[in-house]
Amino acid sequence: MASTMTKLSTKSKSATAEDLAEQIETLRNDLGSLTQTIADLGKAKGDEALASAKSTADNVRAKAADSAETARLQAMELQDQANDFVKNQPATALGIAAGLGFLVGFFGARK
Repeated sequence: MASTMTKLSTKSKSATAEDLAEQIETLRNDLGSLTQTIADLGKAKGDEALASAKSTADNVRAKAADSAETARLQAMELQDQANDFVKNQPATALGIAAGLGFLVGFFGARK
């Protein structure tokens, strides 16, 4: 009877060891699957962040181009106004230019 119990005990231990080995293998497979899923998720989030950054950069580039164009148009308008002023009032323009030249020379020569 004792030998029968020992055989049964050995069989149950052996079955338990086999079950444990199967469970460990299943856990390894699940862990590998989870690792791959996390890697895929990280790659997808990285791609999403890259697309968002590119979109933001494109928007900033477009706004900068619009601002540059607006500044260029305003500079052209100011140039036209200055040309018109010089044509309409040449003596006043000459006086202003001489005064500004004097001030620049005066402050530039001071040490």
